[in-house]
Amino acid sequence: MRALIAALLLAMVGPSLAAETVVTDGDTLKLDGTIYRLDGIDAPEIDQTCLDQSGDVWACGVTARDRLSAYIGNRAVRCEDKGPDPDYKHRRIGICSIESEATTLNEWLVREGWAIKFEPYARGRFAAAEADARENRRGLWKGCFAEPRDLRRWNLNGARLIGGGCQAGHENRTRDKLFRVDSAMPPGCPIKAKLALRAVGYEGIYHLPGCGSYRRLKRTNRWFCSEEDASAAGFRKALTCR
Repeated sequence: MRALIAALLLAMVGPSLAAETVVTDGDTLKLDGTIYRLDGIDAPEIDQTCLDQSGDVWACGVTARDRLSAYIGNRAVRCEDKGPDPDYKHRRIGICSIESEATTLNEWLVREGWAIKFEPYARGRFAAAEADARENRRGLWKGCFAEPRDLRRWNLNGARLIGGGCQAGHENRTRDKLFRVDSAMPPGCPIKAKLALRAVGYEGIYHLPGCGSYRRLKRTNRWFCSEEDASAAGFRKALTCR
């Protein structure tokens, strides 16, 4: 009986272990109701597009999510909780790995080219993995992409473009392809958002499918899967949604 109680207490205070893992984007997991953003890395946003080695646009954010989900499969995942996410109040920072594997999912994503190191939070931990992915042109590095943080800020003019497919002298044209206002809705992410100067104190306004303004909105800067994601990115709900 004492051994059973000790095991239960250890499970309560130790890293979380869940039989089912839901991957919501390239660097975010949900385990038994707890959402973890993978510590020290940055994957493409779910609505982000990139250029492949031929210069064609592709849905790299959706692909990064799907590759992580496929890699995990039905295997159990363990996450070490590193505390609350400073940007998303309902999310935790985690270092996660598949049960019995030494390599973390954080490092795997960077090494396979589906995420980049996110300084200063990475603290140099993933520099070697990123250099290897870049040199071997894995994942995103085959083509050209904007840093996810620049897409989140819609930093069109100052975005850092990286990848083996980026061509010097074509930065402006490339940015026009990467920062699109006509991108298709990512699967399961129907919330439209548009940058708006009139949204004082916010980046812009988001519109839910049931809002009166939803169908009228023709130009969309961002797509979100939940209101929490839209709010955390600095967008407020459209007045027509109330």
